[in-house]
Amino acid sequence: MSNNIIYHIVTVSSWDEQSDSDLYRHSSLATEGFIHASRSTQLAGVLDRYYQGVDDLLLITVDIDLLASESVLKEEMAISVGEMFPHIYGPINKTAIIEVKKIR
Repeated sequence: MSNNIIYHIVTVSSWDEQSDSDLYRHSSLATEGFIHASRSTQLAGVLDRYYQGVDDLLLITVDIDLLASESVLKEEMAISVGEMFPHIYGPINKTAIIEVKKIR
């Protein structure tokens, strides 16, 4: 998969709450200052660590080349797992979202 593609996992209800908005803001943007994302090779680990027993999940595919200028992508170390993860500082403009699919 291309290096300009990242993924974000969200519950159906959280996604649906923002269906009328041109921007997607995960609750972590307010609490941590960024939206968590993953590379394709990290998805299985993220699902296993944080979403065990959680149904109604969507996988949001984001083309980082299409992110609006107010959102900044940073690769940062997640100390808890010793891996670099993509973090989006700012909302995700929905024009940068190229696919939304149900994964559970």
